Amino acid sequence: MFGWRKVTEGLIWLGLLTPLVLYGSYSLRRPDRKAITHQPLFQGIVYSRQVKDQPRPQIIHIFDIDLTTPGVRPYTTPGYEGAEPNRVGLQGRETLAQRTSDFLQTHNLQLAVNANFFFPFRELTPWNYSPRSDQPINISGLAMSDGELVSILKTNRPTLCFIEQRAVIRDDGSCHNGTQQAVAGNLPMLANGEPTDKVKKRILVENNKPYPFTVAALDADGTRLWLVLADGKQPLYAEGITLQEITNLVKDLGADTAIRLDGGGSTTGAISTPKGPKVLNVPIQAKIPGRERPVANHLGFFAKPLEP
Repeated sequence: MFGWRKVTEGLIWLGLLTPLVLYGSYSLRRPDRKAITHQPLFQGIVYSRQVKDQPRPQIIHIFDIDLTTPGVRPYTTPGYEGAEPNRVGLQGRETLAQRTSDFLQTHNLQLAVNANFFFPFRELTPWNYSPRSDQPINISGLAMSDGELVSILKTNRPTLCFIEQRAVIRDDGSCHNGTQQAVAGNLPMLANGEPTDKVKKRILVENNKPYPFTVAALDADGTRLWLVLADGKQPLYAEGITLQEITNLVKDLGADTAIRLDGGGSTTGAISTPKGPKVLNVPIQAKIPGRERPVANHLGFFAKPLEP
């Protein structure tokens, strides 16, 4: 009996310590908190990293994309063979869950970020979570890939629609005929360069809680796109940004319209390198920093390499 008690106690301690060990080992791999200003990644795509210590540790990643640059072309997650857009929200699956870096590599993209919210979702422990990679999953909001409808569930969600070399954000969740790629968020943040009534109300509800974010913003012409990612949930390294702060940030960039995409542990931005995919931010999945979450939908870009 005494031996079994010791074994049980040992297993309990192992269960308690394992997440701490994982957190510590992954934390050591995080990049230094170093600011980067206007670093060209590819033709038409420039990267910046803002680092702040007040009012809390923050790291914000900004991808500035000129949609008119030759070779710059968006691409979103396609449905898998046999999948159909889910019209009722109960049964059926629309895409296969995939990490952002895997999506980038699979389709030979140069840049990719997470996009729509999705369901079902579970995150209890580092080993008890879903979806897992290649698991069928549903997308919330409109999604289109190469002109094909992937998801239509809850089409009233604000949508980012790409047509040729420009884009538009529509609050009603629809896209014009001829749209080739589309993703959706859950909150319109800017309209005509000013915070929307919906975001003002949401700011009051969220009560200045810092959080990881993924935001897509456009200029008035729809030819310049900013993808803004804020890391979070990582004490002393990156504790997140409030909805008020990130709304002000995208407004200061010069954005005319903006929407909030899926955030939290889904927040991921990856680029291609000669050595393979590289995640530029530090996502956090199941409380493990640097661990990517498989998600239902992504927004990626093809782009030409920088000229010598």
